[in-house]
Amino acid sequence: MSLTNEIVQQRLTEYFGEAVFNFTAPYGMLTFETPKENNLKVLQFLYDELGFQFLTDVTAVHYPNDKGRELAVVYHLHNLVENIRIRFKVFTDINTPDVFTATRLFESANWQERETYDFYGVNFVGHPNLRRIMNVDEMDYFPQRKEYPVEDQTRRDKDDEMFGRGGDTAFTKDVY
Repeated sequence: MSLTNEIVQQRLTEYFGEAVFNFTAPYGMLTFETPKENNLKVLQFLYDELGFQFLTDVTAVHYPNDKGRELAVVYHLHNLVENIRIRFKVFTDINTPDVFTATRLFESANWQERETYDFYGVNFVGHPNLRRIMNVDEMDYFPQRKEYPVEDQTRRDKDDEMFGRGGDTAFTKDVY
């Protein structure tokens, strides 16, 4: 029997019950959530029982307007035998961004979790060497969080009127 999204969802629901939820399948990839306390249990089940033994990616997403769930840690897993991919998310408060490390199950999680820590500030509890790898150690912020404007808001040369798209410029008055 080949593994499908429906079978994966059914097995997860049978084993974890209400602890796995928000099942969707955008672009055909099964996606679901679990509380952050269950991330290792779900990863272990997916590894042992369903054959998802390749961790493709660990990353995060910052949702600044979702109080208490500002950071989502996103895991992408691949079952190489059945050639099926899934994604699952755990959400955490930005003030206590602690999530258990997956480095004991997947060696590739070591680098991926360090990168996620470096850019989003997720503290992977139990990680053997959680430190910055791409940014300087002196940084006191996490650059991928949506906490700062993308551009300097005081720069006048970025205003639409400088490009003839509105505002009161001599150019737009004289042309037509």
